[in-house]
Amino acid sequence: MSHPVRAARRYVQRDHASIVSGIDACADAVAEPWDTARTTDADAVADGLHRALEETGILESLPGVLAGAVDATGHELQARPVAGPPYVVVTSRGPVLRATIDPGRLVIRFDAFEVVRDSEPGHPPAYRRRDGVELAVSLE
Repeated sequence: MSHPVRAARRYVQRDHASIVSGIDACADAVAEPWDTARTTDADAVADGLHRALEETGILESLPGVLAGAVDATGHELQARPVAGPPYVVVTSRGPVLRATIDPGRLVIRFDAFEVVRDSEPGHPPAYRRRDGVELAVSLE
């Protein structure tokens, strides 16, 4: 793990545990009405999570999390991040934060859902709620 990745991960874990908990609660709210443990409707997962994050104010705080993580790496952002692409994207797995810094693209993923692929050809992937939120930080 590179220094920027380690620094960004530590920053998010130390200074934004409440954001991670909030994402977890929003993902629970999205999955709660499902009649099974999974769904094949990726748009419903992503749209539902986006809506829940927006309603709780978490979506608006994610650019600040990204800016702080970049500061923690010792690098600078080329532009001020916003709560939308390319900096903040809500996917069917969870929110993704992205910033270009000198050594490459810093990517912070909050995985609240996992993709379950069926071994049968032609079956769509399913989305299952993870037990919590997995924080993944990488430099690409």
